Amino acid sequence: MILGLVLLAELQTQEPTELVVHEWGTFTTVSGAEGASLEWRPLSGGDDLPRFVYGTGGTPRGLRHGQTCKGCSHFGCGCGEACSPDSRGNCNKCKTCYVATVRMETPILYFYADRETTVSVKVGFPQGKVTEWYPQARSVGSGIDWGGVRVLPQARPEFPLEKGESHYYPARETDSAPVRVCGNEGVQHEKFLFYRGAGTFELPIRASLEGGKTKISSTEEISWVVLFDNARGSVGYRILRKVVGEVRSDVAEKCGAVEQLGEELVRLLIGDGLFEKEARAMVKTWRDSWFEEGKRLFYVVPRRITDAVLPLEIEPKPAKVTRVLVGRLEILTPEMEKEIRALVERLGDRSIESRDAASRALKKYGRFAEPLLRRVLRSTEDAELQTRIRKLLEQE
Repeated sequence: MILGLVLLAELQTQEPTELVVHEWGTFTTVSGAEGASLEWRPLSGGDDLPRFVYGTGGTPRGLRHGQTCKGCSHFGCGCGEACSPDSRGNCNKCKTCYVATVRMETPILYFYADRETTVSVKVGFPQGKVTEWYPQARSVGSGIDWGGVRVLPQARPEFPLEKGESHYYPARETDSAPVRVCGNEGVQHEKFLFYRGAGTFELPIRASLEGGKTKISSTEEISWVVLFDNARGSVGYRILRKVVGEVRSDVAEKCGAVEQLGEELVRLLIGDGLFEKEARAMVKTWRDSWFEEGKRLFYVVPRRITDAVLPLEIEPKPAKVTRVLVGRLEILTPEMEKEIRALVERLGDRSIESRDAASRALKKYGRFAEPLLRRVLRSTEDAELQTRIRKLLEQE
């Protein structure tokens, strides 16, 4: 309580400061070849975050001043216990049960100031749940409230670090000011405010496969869209500008140009308002995931939609706020479904080597194996195959 009053006093008495806030992040969705947006379990994949990052599973941690997670004390626990899911399959009991259409990945809030200042920061997420975050926050649920955050432009604090690679660390490679948050977990410093989540809401683009081309349908003008394809290492892409309504396109000839595409994306992100180091940090963060095998779209989400999905409140108000959320739309092709079915069939082979090889091949699909398995489950009448798929889904 005393700490809260001190932070409030700082907010009321500090001199005006030139504060600029930049944000980037990704909305990942999954589509069938016919263009239907698919429900999936975006939290069932492996964890790519350091252990110091907080999550909503088990005993709530990372919550300041005795606050608690709102309605999610068991969310993310992975306990495997029986639960009573709602109509969408969500039960708030275990992580793998959570069904959604969108994975909100790694929004990063950067702060730039000409002097030390204290701000209060809150992000709403009315159509979803925040599932990971750092530093500690005041409350977490359908949004996140960090409360008072101290911006330290001249400070050079040590940030938490663990051995091993992670998608988390490249986001620090910018000129943003460090931030400090104090609470039950002590004093924490970071280069940004980080959060992730999942939810169900509409995004402006859909895509389907028709006659060797991709049909892109957009409900409003999108300033750029990248159509990308990686077929067993053979890479091609095409950049489309000002996409609205229906557009049909194929990718460029296979050119193996992942590095070239990375530079193109950096330029696009700078054009949307990110600083160069921020744009490079974003591409570096997601390079291995964005350019993995498969067919997908990348596009910049219109600011109006970002503000509606993730209403951001910062007090005192910054001089400028730039928000660049990139949509990633993963297209599950008929070829992928055919291969998944064949691999599941091979799991019943007498040969141990064949079964092991099929199991390894299934893993390459990562978190997208689950929606592919569900599509095959709905399309097959083979009872043995259905049983095998259900067992795989239980393991996801």
